[in-house]
Amino acid sequence: MSESKKAVVLLSGGLDSATVAAIARDEGFTLFCLSFHYGQRQDIEVEKAQQLAAFFSAREHLVLNIDMGLIGGSALTDKNIAVPKTGADLGAEEIIPITYVPARNTIFLAYAASWAEVVGARDIFIGVNALDYSGYPDCRPEYLAAMQKSINLGTRQGVENSDYFRLQAPLLELKKSEIIEQGIALGVDYGMTISCYDPSPEGRPCGLCDSCRLRENAFHEVKIKDPAMKN
Repeated sequence: MSESKKAVVLLSGGLDSATVAAIARDEGFTLFCLSFHYGQRQDIEVEKAQQLAAFFSAREHLVLNIDMGLIGGSALTDKNIAVPKTGADLGAEEIIPITYVPARNTIFLAYAASWAEVVGARDIFIGVNALDYSGYPDCRPEYLAAMQKSINLGTRQGVENSDYFRLQAPLLELKKSEIIEQGIALGVDYGMTISCYDPSPEGRPCGLCDSCRLRENAFHEVKIKDPAMKN
């Protein structure tokens, strides 16, 4: 298959990945969306990702099952570790908070590169952000540069075509409020997204975790009511 204007988009069902999908579509890419059941407590995000993939008219939406809960080490995959809630400054409970999932983006990008090579996509889009985030090491520019180099060194396309694969992280240097503004301009329906680390069994956000509070603060900044919040 030709690689012309095809992109693999890591689609979590959250605010950032929905915006990235909208950016890729606006740039004329045909979307191949990739999501994961990885043992996360917020597994409802996969349902949201499926809705978003349809909303963005993705060519394909692949959902892979990898149980990172067997590895543990994170409040998002280990039910015995509590998700931090209100009481500390955002992301300040540790230098790297307990909601960090060990090597998650490395694993996700490896799968994305594998699928990109098969479908003929040169570009891989990921919604990482280095400003309004919780301090994860795999959301930094130097990490993405290293991963892009690694993917190009470790794939047939990368070896046969110098610097073939490109990791696209268009939100990297944006504030969360700027991400929302850009998404709204591109027609993103944020009512279809979820950001919560610890939603209820019915999928309602807790409103207290870092991710919920970052989202709430950002919508407050842009003076728009979060459409995902029910009255």
